[in-house]
Amino acid sequence: MATKRTFYSEWAYALGLILLALGTALMERADFGMSMVVAPAYLLHLKLAQLWPAFSFGMSEYVFQALLLVVLSVAMGRGRIGYLFSFITAVVYGLLLDLALGLAAHLPAAAWGWRLAHYLAGLILCAGGVSLLFHTYIAPEAYELFVKELSGKYGLPIARVKTAYDVCSCLVGVALSFAFFGFGHFEGVKLGTVACALVNGWLIGRMNAALEARFAFRDALPLRTYFEK
Repeated sequence: MATKRTFYSEWAYALGLILLALGTALMERADFGMSMVVAPAYLLHLKLAQLWPAFSFGMSEYVFQALLLVVLSVAMGRGRIGYLFSFITAVVYGLLLDLALGLAAHLPAAAWGWRLAHYLAGLILCAGGVSLLFHTYIAPEAYELFVKELSGKYGLPIARVKTAYDVCSCLVGVALSFAFFGFGHFEGVKLGTVACALVNGWLIGRMNAALEARFAFRDALPLRTYFEK
């Protein structure tokens, strides 16, 4: 049996956030519909930016994730210091996302083929980012933490819990689209969002298996206990 290569969990955290930011920016550029995970935050950004133009997508992300962490605390029956670290991660991700959106704005998006390429690349990058964040002790975004915590509490496969969460998030996005922009007019939630909701959990599961077959995830720093409190 081939020896697995070491992949430090701290690097998994950093690379996971970067891939998520790039993937989300590419999907926004494609305009086929956002990932169902970020669709609610994206719709919140679109609505509030009408009143406050400085309210960026990145800012909307950590505001929405703060609300999600409150819901998670209620669902788990307790709060944890790790949830605070998760909010810090959300802020870092929000800053990276705004930077990635600025870069993606320079990509061609007039032709249908370019938009499809951006969407598929974004879908794969987001799935890869989530998979990496599942392999780090550093508190991930509230989205991944929500799935990870519920999976651990009820002993369910992460891929299954992730798929259920994605579908629920998609439905919330549809409801917000109707509430903010009226019936019959979809913003942020489109055909690409539905497709992502159906395949994202499976895709993350495949990437998890591929990563674990090739790498042994280990900690480079003795900090795990601080994030597990």
